[in-house]
Amino acid sequence: MLKPLNPILTVTVPPHVHCGRTIQRHMLDTLLALMPAAILAVAVFGMGALRVMALSCAVAVTAEVLLNRIMKREQSVDDYSAPVTGLLFAFLLPASSPWWLVTVGAFAAIVLGKMIFGGLGGSPLCPPLVGWAVCRISWGSYMDTNATMLSSQLAAPLQQLKYFGAESIGSIHYQDLLLGNQLGGLGAVHVAALLAGAAYLLLRGRIAWEIPAGFFGGLLLTAWLYRLLDPTVYAPPLFHLLAGGAVFGAFFLATDPPSSPIGRIPALLFGLMAGAMVIVIRVYGLYPDGVPFAILLANLFTPLLDRIRPKPFGGPYSFFNGTEGA
Repeated sequence: MLKPLNPILTVTVPPHVHCGRTIQRHMLDTLLALMPAAILAVAVFGMGALRVMALSCAVAVTAEVLLNRIMKREQSVDDYSAPVTGLLFAFLLPASSPWWLVTVGAFAAIVLGKMIFGGLGGSPLCPPLVGWAVCRISWGSYMDTNATMLSSQLAAPLQQLKYFGAESIGSIHYQDLLLGNQLGGLGAVHVAALLAGAAYLLLRGRIAWEIPAGFFGGLLLTAWLYRLLDPTVYAPPLFHLLAGGAVFGAFFLATDPPSSPIGRIPALLFGLMAGAMVIVIRVYGLYPDGVPFAILLANLFTPLLDRIRPKPFGGPYSFFNGTEGA
């Protein structure tokens, strides 16, 4: 009687080798990186900031649960991507936002920005920015921090620049902008805290440096060119970097993996394009801060940028990190 041969090759489903990274760990690291800015938002803007952040995260999680049930899909809230989306969206809102605005925006971020495209990983646009755009276009007066927080003693640098010119920002100190002493999104204006969170994500390898570097390069270069044209009309590059949500957009919104390109050169070009459009929108657009719209416009170019020297499947050269493969 013949003995059965032991198989020399066992075929199983992938992944065959696991690097140890998980979506849950990535999202938890992102939430941890956002905590310093969230704490400062509560310290500066009061309990209204905590109300907005808590409501936005709760609505985002609830919306994802309901959509998964309607679509008869496996529940995915345990990957923590919904609270990340909710918190990122809340960072773009003023602390005085009414409850219905927060609810509609967070719901739109999940439904229109994420679930309608199949869930996590399929979004061509950054989901929090989709919710922000819905609210900004539909209820602009409620999104205007200068109108809803008139009692605040904080400066509104981008509004001052937009409506009163470069001379009106002469008394604004860069140190105040760095420490978040300005009106804007409740979490997006705390530049120093956001830089600390971004450093944590970079050290953990959760985001790459190419998109933020390109973003800052495009923003500073474009602002410098306008400054050369007329220093009395256009603000300095460093002002544009520290005012509004530039730092927040560069590290936490533009780096959204599904809506940003893969590869070193495409990522640099993506960031460069988004950063340059921030200045163009701030100079010519209707809205004081052009960061959200600039990133949304850059998202539309991601499929084209991904066509720049793509890595062939199974090829010997990894273009993203510039190293030879096995």
